Amino acid sequence: MQHPGSVALALPRLARPALQAAEALAASGTALTRDALARLLGVVDAEAVRGLDVALEILADHALVWPDSDGTLCMASPLRQAWDAPLGLDPPLERLLAGVTSEELRGTLVSVGVKPPGNKQQRLAALVDHHSDAERVVALVAQAPADTRELLERLAKSGSQGLRFQAFGSPGPTSGRAARWALERGLLVQDRYQYGPARMPAQVAMALRGPGWHAPFEPVPPAARTLPVTSEEVEREAAAALTAFASHAASVLSVCAAKPPARLKSGGVGARELSRLGKAARCDETVVRLVLETAYAAGLLARDGDLAPLTDAYDPWSELEPGERVPLLLQAWWTMALTPAQARDEDGKTLPALAGTPPCSGCLQARHGLVTAAADLPAGQGARRTSDLGSLVAWHRPLADQLPQDVTPFATVVREAELLGVLARGALSGVGAALLAGDGTALSSTLCRLLPAATGTVLIGADLTAVAAGTPSAGLARLLDSVADRETGGAASVWRFSAGTILRALDTGRTADSIAEELAAAASGPLPQPLSYLIADTARRHGRVRVAQGACVIHSEDAALLAEIAVHRKLAKLGLRQLAPTVLTSRTPAAKTLAALRAEGYAPVAEAADGAVRIEKEERLRAAPQVPSPRRAPSRAGSRLPSGAVRQASGADCLRDLAGRLCAAPPTSPEPDPDNGVPFETDTEEIIAGYAERLSLTDVRQLAHAVDTGQVITIEYDAASGGHSVRSVSELVLDPPYLHAWCHLREDERVFTLSRIASVMTALPL
Repeated sequence: MQHPGSVALALPRLARPALQAAEALAASGTALTRDALARLLGVVDAEAVRGLDVALEILADHALVWPDSDGTLCMASPLRQAWDAPLGLDPPLERLLAGVTSEELRGTLVSVGVKPPGNKQQRLAALVDHHSDAERVVALVAQAPADTRELLERLAKSGSQGLRFQAFGSPGPTSGRAARWALERGLLVQDRYQYGPARMPAQVAMALRGPGWHAPFEPVPPAARTLPVTSEEVEREAAAALTAFASHAASVLSVCAAKPPARLKSGGVGARELSRLGKAARCDETVVRLVLETAYAAGLLARDGDLAPLTDAYDPWSELEPGERVPLLLQAWWTMALTPAQARDEDGKTLPALAGTPPCSGCLQARHGLVTAAADLPAGQGARRTSDLGSLVAWHRPLADQLPQDVTPFATVVREAELLGVLARGALSGVGAALLAGDGTALSSTLCRLLPAATGTVLIGADLTAVAAGTPSAGLARLLDSVADRETGGAASVWRFSAGTILRALDTGRTADSIAEELAAAASGPLPQPLSYLIADTARRHGRVRVAQGACVIHSEDAALLAEIAVHRKLAKLGLRQLAPTVLTSRTPAAKTLAALRAEGYAPVAEAADGAVRIEKEERLRAAPQVPSPRRAPSRAGSRLPSGAVRQASGADCLRDLAGRLCAAPPTSPEPDPDNGVPFETDTEEIIAGYAERLSLTDVRQLAHAVDTGQVITIEYDAASGGHSVRSVSELVLDPPYLHAWCHLREDERVFTLSRIASVMTALPL
């Protein structure tokens, strides 16, 4: 924990009492004992004492604060830099006066009535000793003018961060005269060049706050309004939510299997695709986002170019029972460092799903804080309203991120937990308890108990509907999706048959008998007569009109001539097919068909769209224009023209001569070719070279090195809009055919297309 990065990872996991105790220690500037810390926090009653002991134990478990052999509380050094102004206090006097001169210290001591010692160190120690005495500081401030006292008391309570002083009384946020009196006596300190805000030393602020002031400390969470709820009610509602989510997840991923979601050029699945998936799966956008993000985190979905297809892991997953499918998605939700249901950014703009956003530790801690808060509710009690859990999350995880789209604190995270059955009736379910404990075995057994087995039978009604109670099996869902339209999903899924859906199944090559047999095998009873009639009537109409593929049509009144052409061996390559005695179709375009028939001695004519004979105009061939010779022939070795020679040449001769010179010249940057001794050095180089076709081998290797090592690189980029720019980028993440990076020009995440990168160079100064 002596590394700042380790401290930064540990702090978001702490509850409010632990953070408040750590902040008080960081603000003290000196080592404190436990009793001294308790006095600073105002801990007096038994409940607060227990809360402080628990907070110190948590800090010790994270190696942030621990007691020394003499009882002094030691702190990890990076923890002091975690707050810019802990408890609203600026640094102590000795740090603020580190750059002042001995003569300036002498003037300050004289102003406060202390005889200046001989050297700078002694003068600084004397001033620190004076300002560390709260009684003398209060007495000194009592002698100040009224406006100065008011200024100092206000700054002591609210902190002096951001106070800027203009020394000679010009208009500013504070009175120049009031601040000058305090600056002369060291009650405020400003940079000698008046750069930055004036600051109040910590000793002065603590003295003015008075002995009755204590650092904030909340040892117990805020009280939540609760209602009695039984475990049976919680489990019943959790089971209903899980059943609906399992069905929706199967439906959404089934739609993705039929047609993978398209990705935006900037990355992610946009609003239009989310709407399509939701409409096809009969669920709202929040559920679609939740399914896509958890499926991607679980390895069931991938990001591949312009699509987000399913992976090979989906097929065995889809054959599992619901109780075996859901644990994978729940574990992914519990550990992912983002909020899947986040749909809008700070500006209210819609965010795509699967956008590959950077990891968000605050989002993960919001989820863990919610489950921890629900676990701390009294047994047999649930929150009266789930929005009341927001204040508890803020106590358990003060550093958790709150989304800008939330009307009430952590509303999106609460909604996700309810959809997944983690929360039910405002209380933690068995599923949530298993996630919090990290017990995968308990999670699987709980889900198998709550979720019914997938059903393989369906109730088909005379109103041409099919109802599957619970979660349909993968085979049943595929069958019904192929012959009917899904209307609803969740605890019960409903499909509706129509002539269009039966035609859709017949178009795949199935017959009326096979459709009826498969439905009869899955139905809980005999097929209703209306459905049997619908299948038979639709099959009779199916295929009465046929459409054949052909590039052109050959027709003639002479049936014998067309019969001869149809069996001509040398014309077989045209793909001729006789539809009628006087009509042939050809799979070859009209121009090539005409040429082939004429080559075999036939005399066809071309026909226009209106049936008239098309007049073919003779094309006149023209020679290529002459290319003027250069005034001076090239003097490089291998040139065919002698130096200084001037002659006229035809265009063909010039082009032939240019081709010869280009073939003789060595390539400027050889392409990687293992057979020629220039292999790729890393897989990253090979991937980049496959997409960034405009880059030389040197540029490919430089870009691959930046991806692998995390270095800053500068690229020339041609945008799709036609703009050309030079950008310094870092934090490169390769996602072919795209490159995700932090753009220092825009100071934001950007996605670059590899094929549009024109060149790569070393990083320009930022």
